[in-house]
Amino acid sequence: MSGEILDNRGRGQAAWNWPSIHPEGRKFALIAAAISAFFAFMAWETLAWPTAVLVLCIAAFFRDPQRVTPRGDNLVVAPADGLITLITKTPPPRELQIDDGSGSGGMGEEAVTRISIFMSVFDVHINRSPIGGTVRRVIYIPGKYLNAGLDKASEENERQHIMVERGDGLKIGFTQIAGLVAKRIVPFVKPGDMLAAGQRVGLIRFGSRVDVYLPAGTEPKVLLGQKTIAGETVLAEIGQQPLIEGVSQ
Repeated sequence: MSGEILDNRGRGQAAWNWPSIHPEGRKFALIAAAISAFFAFMAWETLAWPTAVLVLCIAAFFRDPQRVTPRGDNLVVAPADGLITLITKTPPPRELQIDDGSGSGGMGEEAVTRISIFMSVFDVHINRSPIGGTVRRVIYIPGKYLNAGLDKASEENERQHIMVERGDGLKIGFTQIAGLVAKRIVPFVKPGDMLAAGQRVGLIRFGSRVDVYLPAGTEPKVLLGQKTIAGETVLAEIGQQPLIEGVSQ
């Protein structure tokens, strides 16, 4: 199904498939499988079975399912699977505000809407670009490993800022944030790369969060407490400011 065009009138074909394992996780799965095989060869069943289960857990964590990304010039899609835990007004991080001398200005100091998506260890951890455009910044910042659900994790935890600029100059920034268990942010992109909306940009190992900074004048089309699917869930439509209410049930 990769690269196929599908629509809301039945064009295309869709079928369930086992998700692939991202190459970043295959080495860990192979190491665990080798250890499990060794324990089984030695007839140490009390160790062989737990390590065999560990292989399955690693494969599940690094799963990389295909996604169908809605097409639309003004659509902003979710960069991460997870739970929307915070929606607030705040200026973008300083690293995304300032002009870094690269010829592409920052997002400015004006407060914009930030959507925080918390990823548990059970969620897919491949992150995707919310819009199509050119990668202007990839900035890694070392830091702490506080609970990623805390608001202050945006400023104190290990994190990586990415800014993508559309052809018309509109910019969106998003931040990969490590959490209590996450110990490494793995980028797949670099400044100058061209991206399509929903394209893979990196992953965070073992539980974390992604913050998205919407452009000024844009409000989310999702609700606090809603689950998102990376590359599929529409977070917002640029220039639209709807008030949407929901009921927890």
